[in-house]
Amino acid sequence: MNLNISGRNLEVTPAIRDYVKTKIGRINKHFDNVVDSQVMLSIDRLRHNAEITVRVPGKDIHCAAEDENLYAAIDLLADKIDRQVIKYKQKTQNHVHEPLKRVEIPAT
Repeated sequence: MNLNISGRNLEVTPAIRDYVKTKIGRINKHFDNVVDSQVMLSIDRLRHNAEITVRVPGKDIHCAAEDENLYAAIDLLADKIDRQVIKYKQKTQNHVHEPLKRVEIPAT
């Protein structure tokens, strides 16, 4: 998984980068097919914002979280994206259908 971390009005320190990598790395525990992840961290007045866009085959999943503390915003973001990835994975597994060639037509 490619993880791109950038900051708006914020310098992304190695400590913040490592924290984001460990929190967002939980996605791989649930779903292996993540193509790319892009994290945007920003500060607006006294609010810290964290946004992520995760590219999976066939869809882009986007989440955003904000809090007064940057680390708390990253925690909220990790929880939200984790739930959405699990939901996406369940949808893809539930929608596997048999092809129409194999479906038997009941005799009347």
